[in-house]
Amino acid sequence: MSRQPYDVAVPPTDALPTIEEIEARLAEHGITHVGLTTGEVLEQARRELHARKAAGLHDGMQFTFRNPDRSTDPRRAVEGAQSVIVAARPYLTDRDPPRPPGAAGPHARVGRFAWVDHYAVLRAGLWEVAAAIRRAGYDAVVFADDNSVVDRAVAHRAGLGWYGKNSNVLLPGAGSFFVLGSIVTTAVYEPATAAAADACGTCTRCIDACPTDAIVADGVVDGARCLSWVLQKPGAIDAGLRDAVADRIYGCDDCQDVCPISVRLGPRNTVELPADADAWVDAIGLLDADDGEIERRHGRWYIAGREMRWLRRNALVAVGNVGDPADGRVRDVVERYRDHDDPVLAEHADWAGARLDRRAGAALAP
Repeated sequence: MSRQPYDVAVPPTDALPTIEEIEARLAEHGITHVGLTTGEVLEQARRELHARKAAGLHDGMQFTFRNPDRSTDPRRAVEGAQSVIVAARPYLTDRDPPRPPGAAGPHARVGRFAWVDHYAVLRAGLWEVAAAIRRAGYDAVVFADDNSVVDRAVAHRAGLGWYGKNSNVLLPGAGSFFVLGSIVTTAVYEPATAAAADACGTCTRCIDACPTDAIVADGVVDGARCLSWVLQKPGAIDAGLRDAVADRIYGCDDCQDVCPISVRLGPRNTVELPADADAWVDAIGLLDADDGEIERRHGRWYIAGREMRWLRRNALVAVGNVGDPADGRVRDVVERYRDHDDPVLAEHADWAGARLDRRAGAALAP
């Protein structure tokens, strides 16, 4: 849970910050959109989570599905909560880094949201505001990207945006390339009176672009087919999805990359890309690395059970899909993993080798 390190109530020393003061503080951390809602139960989100979990659409994903009654009740997160301050920070950049120039061997793509730790900056801003609210004598706790509060649901009710057909929250005039977080507080702020109006209309580009047909209805995603979840969850990747993984190793942006609102209006809200952005991963280098090195490089990502084997699994699929079948280093790594004592990795290496063979044969076909 993303609880700030000062969670003991203190006597009031300052006035409660106004929403205008909060917006100004958060803007210093690159947070561009702020909304307000109440601490009441998120009834619609609760119904949807229970229904989708019952239908198996969560595919074992825990996150906010673990306990929908808890994650949809801000007062379960903070006793006596009256308000939720919701913040959105963009992660779209002015440029997408190309595959490292001169890099040899297959490189695997990382989802845009995971190039750097955007949540760290978001939390820093929210913690600063929460501290100011606490100095006024109220409880205030930060939640971002954890199981405690459904970020998209509070953002929707706070008027920040509407649910797109891909289930992401789209902000008016900005799109969906944002990380979301909130402050649940016992302080009273004036909430939004209405959610943002749906502006998707008849557009279905996100549905049409999904490489695995994971969007099964407007705003409903089948977790078992969504590549963002497929690449995070433990176990073997469904053989029918491995071709669609293509060169991905973590995350998938396809449904956002084709959204007219996000593409056209997203560049209004961008962040500068730091030099250490993790946009591409040397797949062979990762397969040669030990667990400690993989965790040092990519440990901030969600990796089931903190087992680096799942990133190795993803890398093997990417190597099979985009590695050069004539590259001896590629073949050597795949053959080595075919004999691995981990049956999941051995099976994915076997698939990767067969995939390389098929691709080599197709290249030679007249």
